[in-house]
Amino acid sequence: MATYNKVSPEIIEEFKKITPNRVYSGSEINEDYTHDEMPIYGTGLPEVVIEALTTEEVSEIIKICNKHLIPVVPRGAGTGLVGGAVCINGGVLLSTVKMNKILGYDLENFVVTVEAGLLLNDLAEDVTKKGLLYPPDPGEKFATLGGNVATNAGGMRAVKYGTTRDYVRAMTVVLPTGEITKLGATVSKTSSGYSLLNLLIGSEGTLGIITELTLKIIPQPKEIISLIIPYVSLDECIATVPKFLANHLDPQALEFMEREIVISSEKYVGKAVFPQQFDGKEIGAYLLVTFDGESEEAIYEIIEKATEIVLESGALDVIVADTPVKKRDAWAARGSFLEAITADTKLLDECDVVVPVSEIANYLKFVNSLENDYGFKIKSFGHAGDGNLHIYTCSNDMQLDIFKEKVDEFMKVIYKRASDVGGLISGEHGIGHGKVEYLADFVGPVNIKLMQDIKKLFDPNLILNPGKVCYKL
Repeated sequence: MATYNKVSPEIIEEFKKITPNRVYSGSEINEDYTHDEMPIYGTGLPEVVIEALTTEEVSEIIKICNKHLIPVVPRGAGTGLVGGAVCINGGVLLSTVKMNKILGYDLENFVVTVEAGLLLNDLAEDVTKKGLLYPPDPGEKFATLGGNVATNAGGMRAVKYGTTRDYVRAMTVVLPTGEITKLGATVSKTSSGYSLLNLLIGSEGTLGIITELTLKIIPQPKEIISLIIPYVSLDECIATVPKFLANHLDPQALEFMEREIVISSEKYVGKAVFPQQFDGKEIGAYLLVTFDGESEEAIYEIIEKATEIVLESGALDVIVADTPVKKRDAWAARGSFLEAITADTKLLDECDVVVPVSEIANYLKFVNSLENDYGFKIKSFGHAGDGNLHIYTCSNDMQLDIFKEKVDEFMKVIYKRASDVGGLISGEHGIGHGKVEYLADFVGPVNIKLMQDIKKLFDPNLILNPGKVCYKL
């Protein structure tokens, strides 16, 4: 167990020499820096917040912290959901949000180089102007790209295009010793020793601080059309999902959602898009599917085939969203699910298990059957095409300590079931601080020791984002 030192006034002065006018302490620290977007995992007040502008600044700051045994937490936009960018040990919060430049395009090799603090939304808009697409599409569009890479964020287009990991060609990293290293290259394949690049992707800021990224981009699809497909029950809805893949329909996105969460979201955004009834039957669940391609004709051929399959599988209707307004409204409702839940809920926790697509229906049936056992509401939605499920526990009347105790029992049960059916405990949110104990139970002592040994090799003094992923403080 590491022992850390406090940030002295003298050390603060050293920081100010490196990053003048970008060092904050005491009452200067904004309350937003004490938590992420899932405050159930607690808050942590940094002793100092530093806004870096360059890789060299990050390096000099880390050298001081390593020398004086001061913990450092790297942070992007703070949109995480597992307490990964929270200073649970005080120390320094190192913000990369001002490292937000697009450094350049290499259009011959279809890559773009960016600083780690650039927002996903800003890159998405810029590549679109060039007729290109950066495929990773996590729900939080105002997260930083460095944060996306640190958690290997997935998102709604992962079913066709893969996760963030598949688009990282190279990166510049500051190690916990302050050394600067470059990993990867502008190439699409490698057999050049251990893949340190892939080790850093998904490491949640525990092995190094990412400062620059070279990312793969692709030509933008010429046409995109979405479908809203209503069902009477969630079982019928989810049972259809494997048929999209088995019939080579290749959707860009394939999302599921239950009636209650759709109603909450539409109320939140102030617009009704999803039908509540069809032919006298109450709708209980939906698929929201997007197809992309080179022409409208080609997509409509796929839609015809998809329509035939889903109607034979119990769908009540197929609603085509083929105009910009219809597509925007449908996906705006989907994109607001978490905000809608948060607006209606006093106590909230979540998990993002990932299970084989063939197991989604039975797994969700099991999860929903537990609601009466624990006394809180269970709400779920997620990426049906890749088995990544977002399951929320919600209460407006429990005491906090009882809620946390009940949720802990619930999480252990559903993580165990995920393991039993061949799944994993997180598909894209990561482990952070909130899920450390669950990961240790899930992967077992051999694998957790391997992770801890890797951490010690990169970070001998355990100063970088301590208490996260594989270490419990």
